Amino acid sequence: MNEVLKEIGELGLVPVVKIERVDDALPLGNALIKGDLPVAEITFRTAAAEDAIKVLTTELPELLVGAGTVLTVDQVKRAVGAGARFIVSPGFNPKVVDYCIEHSIPVTPGLNSPTVLEMALERGLEVVKFFPAESSGGLRFLKDMAAPYSGITFIPTGGINADNFNAYLAFNRVHACGGSWMVKADLISSGRFDDIIRLVKEAVCKLLGFEFAHLGINEETEEKALGAANALSELFNFPVKEGTSSVLAGAGIEVTKKPFLGKKGHIAIATNNIDRAVAYLKRKSVSILPETAKERAGKLQAVYIGKEISGFAIHLIQR
Repeated sequence: MNEVLKEIGELGLVPVVKIERVDDALPLGNALIKGDLPVAEITFRTAAAEDAIKVLTTELPELLVGAGTVLTVDQVKRAVGAGARFIVSPGFNPKVVDYCIEHSIPVTPGLNSPTVLEMALERGLEVVKFFPAESSGGLRFLKDMAAPYSGITFIPTGGINADNFNAYLAFNRVHACGGSWMVKADLISSGRFDDIIRLVKEAVCKLLGFEFAHLGINEETEEKALGAANALSELFNFPVKEGTSSVLAGAGIEVTKKPFLGKKGHIAIATNNIDRAVAYLKRKSVSILPETAKERAGKLQAVYIGKEISGFAIHLIQR
């Protein structure tokens, strides 16, 4: 998959931005970065769009910037000339799509029917926009439409909000979601960039869904691990379950049979999507320990990060 589209998938959410004034572009871009969501789809619905893209790509190279509501080949040329790294269109315009493919420009055209989906497949597209998502039948319709077609994923946009985006993302054929609730035009035009930072952070927090899963305690031997687990059981009536390398006391405590990572043990943190969680932590310069990765059916299920807190290693697990 194209690296830009891959990055969009790792981010999981794409703020769809309508900018009326070029002067608002830079503070908006900074707000997205501070909110831990460094991506923006600038819609070509205003006279300021082209210059706003140019400002963002010049001043904030760490921000992934694309152009949305692109209707013509001329707009593609202008957007890419301004620095846009991906193109989004509300419908499937063959001229726009074919131009982008010919010039290796990542493009996600909008569609909401099997007929148009087959046009995308015929051109080898791997990611398309499902638009308008909610008024086209929502997640249920998307699942029905996607069922006969493998090898293509979707970015639902239109009616996506804080209350429903995670339901879409839970469907394994959804690549990411696009929405404007975090970056509403009135928030931008009134300079309420602190509110945008808050809304973006809330969305990212909800997207990742980080939550304490269990505590791991390092013991030196199998005998000591069993002793610790049984002691917890006697005190609190926790059920004891012995595994190959550790003993569980209830659902929240794991006692290892020999020391592993972490001076004291580990803290397991569950997440809605471990791949997006890993990408998020890497953006914060937190390394991952690939030798600790555990997969199931080729998909990452658990991995340790290269950071300890108070003597405890941190273990990410897929919820």
